[in-house]
Amino acid sequence: MSQPLYARVKDHIRTNIMDGVWEAGERVPSENELVEKFGVSRMTANRALRELTADGYLKRVPGVGTFVREATRTSSLLELRNIADEIAARGKKYSSRLIAREKTTSSETLTDEFEWKKPGTLYHLVLVHEEDGIPVQLENRWVNPRKAADFLIQNFIKQTPAAYLINKVPVDELEHSVTAMLPNKREQELLDIAATEPCIALHRRSWSAGEVVTVATFIYPASRYALQSRYRTTPQGKPL
Repeated sequence: MSQPLYARVKDHIRTNIMDGVWEAGERVPSENELVEKFGVSRMTANRALRELTADGYLKRVPGVGTFVREATRTSSLLELRNIADEIAARGKKYSSRLIAREKTTSSETLTDEFEWKKPGTLYHLVLVHEEDGIPVQLENRWVNPRKAADFLIQNFIKQTPAAYLINKVPVDELEHSVTAMLPNKREQELLDIAATEPCIALHRRSWSAGEVVTVATFIYPASRYALQSRYRTTPQGKPL
């Protein structure tokens, strides 16, 4: 059976993207150019571009053109992973900006989150993580000094807080919660995004030997990052 005309056009575009002939951000042929190249109708060319856009290969900008969509950056929702390793695995350059480093006293909310009976001393760190110079994560972290006494003297430009803590303190329990949000003015500035940019906020607590080690919130611009998880389950859909 012969291949439908729209599928031929789709395969041509998809192959050029997968083979690296057309790179992320590069403009692909317009509907008119595809009509001329393949001898198909404008409706056929439109269907090919429309379906490739829905499949995540292309991004169409009204009045401008159609472009190769950059692959979505992803981070594991279940695993405790170092964002620098995730970025390096994609063949990209990791960098970071240290915004704040301080010793502070826990607020009422943080006292509860660390499961303390009264306020205590915490180490606080704010860091922007970048991929090829583009901010992709804002990290706001508090650390229990009893579990990581030398946390504040680390060089977090060379080593991420996650990498340090993974090596320093064995983790035996994690808690994650995810919410959608709009950034406040400070978050907009640090992540270089507009006030209307939807963001994903991942809130994490980790325990070691029954004691909370760290409480952290990671904010990701939704257009630049996605959270995902994959795990084996029972036939009833429960995690193994």
